[in-house]
Amino acid sequence: MGTGGLAKFPVVFVTGGYGPPDFPIEERWPVCGIVGYTGYRDAVPVLIEGLRRLEYRGYDSAGVAVSCEDGLRIVKRAGKLGVLVESLDGVARGHCGIGHTRWATHGRPSDENAHPHTDCAGSLAVVHNGIIENYEELREWLRGLGHVFRSETDTEVLPHLIEHFYAGDLLAAVREAVRLVRGSYALAVLCRENPGFLVAVRRDSPLVVGLGRGENFVASDIPALLPYTRRTYVLNDGEMVAVTPEGVRIFDAQARPVHKDVFEVTWDAAQAEKGGYPHFMLKEIYEQPKALRDTLRGRIGADGAVALRDVPEEWAGAKKVHITACGTAYHAGLVGKYVIERLARLPVAVEIASEFRYRQPLVDRDTLVVVVSQSGETADTLAALREARRCGAPVLAVTNVVGSSVAREADATCYTWAGPEIAVASTKAYTTQLAVMYLLALWLARRRGTLSAELEREVVAGLARLPAAAERVLTGGDRLREVAGEIARHEHVFFIGRGLDYAVAQEGALKLKEISYIHAEAYAAGELKHGTLALITDGVPVVALATQETVLEKMVSNVKEVKARGGWILGVAMEGCRAAQTVADGFVPLPRVHELLAPILTVIPLQLLAYHAAVARGCDVDQPRNLAKSVTVE
Repeated sequence: MGTGGLAKFPVVFVTGGYGPPDFPIEERWPVCGIVGYTGYRDAVPVLIEGLRRLEYRGYDSAGVAVSCEDGLRIVKRAGKLGVLVESLDGVARGHCGIGHTRWATHGRPSDENAHPHTDCAGSLAVVHNGIIENYEELREWLRGLGHVFRSETDTEVLPHLIEHFYAGDLLAAVREAVRLVRGSYALAVLCRENPGFLVAVRRDSPLVVGLGRGENFVASDIPALLPYTRRTYVLNDGEMVAVTPEGVRIFDAQARPVHKDVFEVTWDAAQAEKGGYPHFMLKEIYEQPKALRDTLRGRIGADGAVALRDVPEEWAGAKKVHITACGTAYHAGLVGKYVIERLARLPVAVEIASEFRYRQPLVDRDTLVVVVSQSGETADTLAALREARRCGAPVLAVTNVVGSSVAREADATCYTWAGPEIAVASTKAYTTQLAVMYLLALWLARRRGTLSAELEREVVAGLARLPAAAERVLTGGDRLREVAGEIARHEHVFFIGRGLDYAVAQEGALKLKEISYIHAEAYAAGELKHGTLALITDGVPVVALATQETVLEKMVSNVKEVKARGGWILGVAMEGCRAAQTVADGFVPLPRVHELLAPILTVIPLQLLAYHAAVARGCDVDQPRNLAKSVTVE
C-alpha cells in the first residue's frame, strides 16, 4: 500500500469517542479477590469457584473460612489456588463462608500472611481487599491491650479491632472498627457466634452483593457471582451489608437503612472477568490512571517533598547509578537515566540485564544499582542483582510483586502498585515503573541539593497531575483505531524521537512488534541521515514523537527528511504544537505537561496503536506467540 492508504487520515484527535465500557466498579487500590456465601449449598465449592473466577486479581496465596457446627474452620496456603484446593480434603461441611485470593501488599506470600485472618481466639475471620494505612499504630495500641499478632500483614489488625468492639452485635462491632481505620477496604467478616451471618463493608475498594433464593453472596467482582445469579447490588463507599440466606440489609456509615436498585448483569463470564473489555491488555491500558495514583499515593508529602521510606538516606551519596532490566523494564530504565541525570546530576548507566553479569561491570559500594522487574522473578534481572551485590553495591529493586525474589534479595524495594498485569505485553507496569523513576530522581535531587525549589515544585506538581492527564489521553481513540487498521496492512513501521522521546519510541516499537508481529524499529531521529533513511520508501508509516521543546526544531527537520522520501508521518506532540502538526499526516495531541514528564503520556497512544493494529491483524493480543509473561530462564 502506498501513501493513498493512510493519507485519508490527515488528523487524529484523541479527544473523545472510544473509552472504557460502562462498568459500575472503580478500583483505586491494589487488588485482591474476596468472596462470601451463605445459603443452602456446601460453602466450600461455592467459595472455590468464586476464587477461581477472581484469581486474575491476585494469585500468590488463597484461603477460606467456613462456619461449621464446631466453630470456624480455616485453611489458607501460599501459592496459587490449586495449592489450597489440595489442602481442603476433610474440611467440615458448612453453609456459610468467606474466601480470598491475594495480591500481596504487606508481607511476603506465606501461609501466615494469607487470608482469612482471625483474632486471638479464632472467633472472628476477616478477608480484605485494600490497604490499611494506619495499621502500625492500631497494632501497637491493640498489643498494649494484650492482642497477639501472627502475621506481617496490615489486614490482621481488622479481626482484632472488631473483637475489641464485639459485644454480641457483629454489625455494630464492624461499624465501630472501621471508624478507626484509615485507608481502603472491602472486607467480609464471619463470627463463630453468628452462624449463617455475614457482614461486609467497603471504602474505595469494590464490593458487590449477589441476590439468590435461599442464598446470598458477596464478592469483590462480578465474575464470582455469575454461576449463581445475575441480580446484584453494587455497594457505594461507606456502605455496609448484613447478609443471611433469607435476605440482605444495607446501611450507610451512620447505620441508616439504604434502598438500592438491583443491577442486572448482562455480560458473559469472560467479559465480566475483563471488566467488559475485549482483552486484558486493553483493560490494563485503561487502568493506568488508577495505577499511577496508587504508585504515587503516600510518596509526595504536603510540603512537596518525595518520601521513599524504605530507601536508606545514605544512598543519596552514591557516586553513580546503574540501572539494569529486561524488555519493557529496560526501556523504563532509559527514561530513568535521563531524569536522574537531569534532576540529580548523577551519572547513570543503563544495562540490559542479560549482558550485565558477563562483562565484569564496574560497580562497587559507591554505585547505587537499580534493578527493575514487573514480576520480580526475571532470571536475567535476578542474576544481575546477585552480581551487583557480589561486587558490594547496594541494590534497589523496583517491582510490582511483594515477596518476589527480586524484592527479597534486594537491599531495599520501591513497589509499583500496578496490581496484577495479565496480558503478556506490559502497559500499566511500564508507566508505574516510570513513576518510580521520577520519584527516585526527585528524592535524590532533594538530598543532593541539585534542584532549584522552583523546578522541584513544578515537576512534583506535574507528577501529581499525571493520572488526570492520562485519563484525558484515554478519553478518545476511535480515529487512532482507524489509523492502526491501516498501519496493520504494512510489514514495517518506524518510530523516531530525540532525548526522552527516543526512549519512549523504543517502547512503542516493542509494543507493536510483540503483539501485532509487524517489524518495528525505533531510531534516534538525529541518526536518520547516517543510514536509516535508506529504509524509508513511499508510504512507509513513521511514528514521530515530538514532545521535547528543547529539540523541537531539530525534530521537525528530521520529520521533513522522512517526508521527502515518501514516508507517512503520525505525529505525537503536545496539544497546540503547530510546528509538529503542520508536518505530520496524522496527529495525536497530548495534554500539556512539563517535557520531563511527557513519557508517561506519550506511551499511551503508542500502546493503543499497537493494540488496535494487533486486533486488526487477528493476533492473540493477550498471549502473543513465543512469549511469556515472566521469563524465569536465562
